[in-house]
Amino acid sequence: MHTEVLLSTEEKMSKTVAFLQQELSGLRTGKANPALVENITIDYYGSQTRLRDIANISTPEPRLIVINAFDPSSLGMIEKAITAANIGITPLNDGRLIRVPIPELSEERRKELIKLAGRITEEQRVAVRNIRRDANDQVKTLQKDGKITEDEREEALKEIQEYTNDFIKKMDAMLVAKEKDVLEV
Repeated sequence: MHTEVLLSTEEKMSKTVAFLQQELSGLRTGKANPALVENITIDYYGSQTRLRDIANISTPEPRLIVINAFDPSSLGMIEKAITAANIGITPLNDGRLIRVPIPELSEERRKELIKLAGRITEEQRVAVRNIRRDANDQVKTLQKDGKITEDEREEALKEIQEYTNDFIKKMDAMLVAKEKDVLEV
């Protein structure tokens, strides 16, 4: 009975970490990274489509992203979407492909990005703690209803806390790696 709660808790916490990974990968550093643009949505013939689904995205140089659309007629739409995404980069469309030079980050912008990464990470830590609280409540209810013993409850609560500690450690490591990435010149 309590194993279902544990499995559900672990799955929810894993999804939270995956979401954090996606959010942090979208933060711009001083280096070119396809993750910066791959999830931008383009109005592609009436349907919202992610850039990575309609183009090849590569980084031939440390400060350059090259977008090669499968359908050259979509280059204008892609260029417009990147500009509208407001991520501080300007696409250059030459009619065959789009080049996106990545400008150097100012010291002030680096500090802002680190603060933002910290805020995003803290939001996900809170989400993990909320998942822990809900799981603890479920386990206590199971024991109250006589479905599990007191020992099983204690064991489950301990395991839930271990999950919480592990996932928060993973998040902290991701934040440290992102901060290092942003500070790298």
